[in-house]
Amino acid sequence: MQLFKSRYGIMPACDVKDIGELERIVEETSDIDGVVGYKVGAILALKYGLPHICETISSYTDLPIIYDHQKLGSDIPEICGGDILAVCKAAGVSSIIIFPQAGPETLKAAVIGVGTEKLKDTVKGCFKFGLTPIVGGEMTHSKYLRSEGGYIADDAPKRMYMDATKLGVEHFVIPGTKIEKMRAYCRLLEQELEEPNFLFPGIGKEHQGGDIVAAFETVKHFPSYAIVGRAIYAAKDIKEATKRLCEVTQNFL
Repeated sequence: MQLFKSRYGIMPACDVKDIGELERIVEETSDIDGVVGYKVGAILALKYGLPHICETISSYTDLPIIYDHQKLGSDIPEICGGDILAVCKAAGVSSIIIFPQAGPETLKAAVIGVGTEKLKDTVKGCFKFGLTPIVGGEMTHSKYLRSEGGYIADDAPKRMYMDATKLGVEHFVIPGTKIEKMRAYCRLLEQELEEPNFLFPGIGKEHQGGDIVAAFETVKHFPSYAIVGRAIYAAKDIKEATKRLCEVTQNFL
């Protein structure tokens, strides 16, 4: 399922609190070559309503809107694969990010739905709603995995990614702050898929610390997209900051 028009690009992460800030981001960046879509999160959706957020973005551009529920995939299958997806589709969302931390049944429900007679009409999954699922496993921050002092088993992200490939998922979130992990997940997924698509957050040396050039170099053989938040929306000149980031992608075309 093709989501983006170009093979490499920048996706502004609109993790702001005010709809005016959202409008400014989209207005300043939507005509820049290399911007492939917009990621919106729970704060804007909760404050203004997802339909209004999507309508606002769509008034400036027809680029895809990716919704990050922060985090979809951490509840029961019936929640993650049913009405919440219908609401997102009706609002105008193109794709949803899923971190299936609640387990494989939740992942399955969120991506393809469930097969039981009791639930098959309500728990349909992204594909049946016409949404592109983007599955993540490892996050960008420290102390996420058990070996680092976190709660998540070290092999859990690998299992999440592998299980997702078996369900037909082609788009994956990998941590842009962890180059060796990016490389490992890229190698893992290229063994299962002809052309996995990679999205990586955490970019911005002054913020989470991810190096955009190193990140793109790591996965450059495949469609890849940097999810960039504060390095864009906190910049003094949003347009110029975005142009500079997009120039990086031109080296990989």
